[in-house]
Amino acid sequence: MDDCQAILMFGALSQITRLNVLRNLVIAGPEGLAAGRIAELAGVSSSNISFHLKEMEHAGLIRMRRESRSIIYSARYETLASLVEFLIRDCCSGHPAVCSAATSDKTAKA
Repeated sequence: MDDCQAILMFGALSQITRLNVLRNLVIAGPEGLAAGRIAELAGVSSSNISFHLKEMEHAGLIRMRRESRSIIYSARYETLASLVEFLIRDCCSGHPAVCSAATSDKTAKA
């Protein structure tokens, strides 16, 4: 992942509705959620959620697929893992203690 990709993703996540949508999609797992259900969970209208989902898809954070008449969105776990790796690699460079704290089981459970 390069800086431009990371900035695009961080920009897409710098809005509370999108951050909550991503959380819900991660929790939902690979099966994902229908756009209408995402709107319900986010407490926004269908047109509003469409805008947010488009931004997140453009950033590469989520993917969409059509199932019958529904559009299903799911998190792109490989992309999210790359973003975390990008942060750890670049932000922890030269500071092994920071990296070990960021990846320890103890930190993950907190």
